[in-house]
Amino acid sequence: MTLLEDFRWRNLVHQTTDDENLGNWLEEAPRVVYAGFDPTADSLHVGSLLPLMLLRRFQKAGHQPIALVGGATGMIGDPSGKSAERNLLSREVLEANVAGQRAQMQKFLDFDASPRPAVLVNNIDWIGSFTYTDFLRDVGKNFPVNVMLAKDSVKGRLQCDDAGLSYTEFSYMLLQAYDFVHLHREYGCDLQVGGSDQWGNITAGIDLARRMHSAQLRGLTSPLLLKSDGTKMGKTESGAVWLSPDRTSPYQFYQYMLNIEDNDVGNCLRVLTELSHDEIATLDARRQTDPEKRESQRRLAESLTELVHGAAGLKAARQATEIFFGAEIEHLSDAELDAIFADVPSCELPRSQLTDGLPLVEALIATQLAKSKGEARRTIEQGGAYVNNRRVAEVTAVLTEVDLASETVMVLRSGRKKYALIRFV
Repeated sequence: MTLLEDFRWRNLVHQTTDDENLGNWLEEAPRVVYAGFDPTADSLHVGSLLPLMLLRRFQKAGHQPIALVGGATGMIGDPSGKSAERNLLSREVLEANVAGQRAQMQKFLDFDASPRPAVLVNNIDWIGSFTYTDFLRDVGKNFPVNVMLAKDSVKGRLQCDDAGLSYTEFSYMLLQAYDFVHLHREYGCDLQVGGSDQWGNITAGIDLARRMHSAQLRGLTSPLLLKSDGTKMGKTESGAVWLSPDRTSPYQFYQYMLNIEDNDVGNCLRVLTELSHDEIATLDARRQTDPEKRESQRRLAESLTELVHGAAGLKAARQATEIFFGAEIEHLSDAELDAIFADVPSCELPRSQLTDGLPLVEALIATQLAKSKGEARRTIEQGGAYVNNRRVAEVTAVLTEVDLASETVMVLRSGRKKYALIRFV
């Protein structure tokens, strides 16, 4: 199976600019391919996994990937797929965002590979050197306005009476198109890949290269990473699912993947993992016969968590998951406990109470796991009281600093699933 055939099997192809010849062209020789990333935050998110994995697949097939971070285009914001203009970011914020994304990309792409290492570029390095008049003279003159107006990203916004399109956003297409031309000229890049919403920007770059250098470039877009209900994958009630552990912990990331619906997990296995066709087909079959086992979700969560957060991150995520099934809690940090028990009620008590010794009965009342001393005693006597998931059977038990699960936190449990935290300050 060729690389493009594998892409089609994995549902990674939405459109190409050369359906007939692209597959053979990719097999004939190593190619240079690029994808762009929008630096609107200091971390990439789940939606970024698709273009990242595309570049990773190309590199493993012997091609050279270029990851472009839009330090210049990020100052404007891509209007594609947007109903309103984005807030413009300052240069300082953009620089911090670019640095954060650079570090994450190194987990996916090999920048030391020989003879075709991955390349990381920032378009501020070439667009920033243009004056306004130079850009209009050298680049802008090659853009027919009627062609720009026909692009879906422009046409859709112009039809919105309450939004419209600013000249700044209208110019975005010129900047991204010139990126493709620059990368072709400096690196021999002949293929750009991206989400289906980037089709207009990609074809604009191809047209510009033809007008400026008589070059024949190519484009490939993938379907956007959407759930079966049409909403974006990687969105939760609390916001995006990020690749940075500071924004989304390995446990939270793992849990998100573990809870993906059956209707969506098959596509995620294809587009986001490097599992073989045979393994994915086996998981598809087992999902039909034994859906309650959720083997597909577990395999997806394990594969992606290890890729994004490493073996240590996967181990921590598994440990945190086991905690909810009764595993003892020890050797964790406050931050890790906060991530695991983000939705669990908590209270604060003076640290001095641990020095003197805090009766477990009073701790159960303070966390509202018991309404009275009598109820607290019955909970303990009946074997339903736990400290850090260890059962405590003595009604007279007293908690001290030895019982802390982390620097400042103690985890109490009543029964099988009723948790509460005490923070000692």
